[in-house]
Amino acid sequence: MDPAAIIVIFLIGFVGSFISGMVGIGGSIIKYPMLLYIPALLGVATFTSHEVAGISAVQVFFATIGGVWAYKNSGYLNMRLIGYMGSAILIGSLIGGYGSGFLSEIQIDIVYAILATIAAVMMFVPKKEVPFSAGKDLYFNRKLAASLAFVTGTAAGIVGAAGAFILVPIMLVILKIPTRVTIATSLAVTLISSIGTTIGKVVTDQVLYGPAVIMIIASLIAAPLGAKAGQKMNTGILQWILALLILATAVKIWGEILI
Repeated sequence: MDPAAIIVIFLIGFVGSFISGMVGIGGSIIKYPMLLYIPALLGVATFTSHEVAGISAVQVFFATIGGVWAYKNSGYLNMRLIGYMGSAILIGSLIGGYGSGFLSEIQIDIVYAILATIAAVMMFVPKKEVPFSAGKDLYFNRKLAASLAFVTGTAAGIVGAAGAFILVPIMLVILKIPTRVTIATSLAVTLISSIGTTIGKVVTDQVLYGPAVIMIIASLIAAPLGAKAGQKMNTGILQWILALLILATAVKIWGEILI
């Protein structure tokens, strides 16, 4: 691989993971457009939508392992919620990851544009905090949780994401899950989702392993740094900036599709 391409891919992975670490959402929603447009714009590499989705899927799988491990003794990993949402999202992500091999480039971009638009809007839906203490029983609508997880997994699997950027607002706003439980549990559900997505992408031969490894290394370095930086910054401002970036990307892709 061209050294220039390696540097660009690493920087994309680093910047994307740093930002996602600061605001606490999955990185694929940021890295997908960066991988799709920046290397081609700089003339160092050109990736198709299928290849970008495959690279993102593998990267997310490794990036979420560390997050789940950090919460293993926190008391906020709710196993019942993980069981219902995790099993549903695994099936959905397998279907989405495998089915994406039969979709056109434009169809994959349309799915991303829809997810990005929803993510940008849901980030600013008012969220009312639900009181909770570790070890306390958690009540939620099981059928609704599983249904939403399945739909999220199917759509996210198509673009190589794990769906955390949609899962978090769904759990907070619709399922009324406490914030700390949402953060910890969504990481576990995201990890399960990424397993299905990665398997689907690998089986349909949509993964470029060289760029994927570079992205994995960058994310493992940058995500913890971003998380530390985010603790010292105004996350409200960061979320506004991120939402605008995501929305601008969605508008760009919608424009290319429609025009």
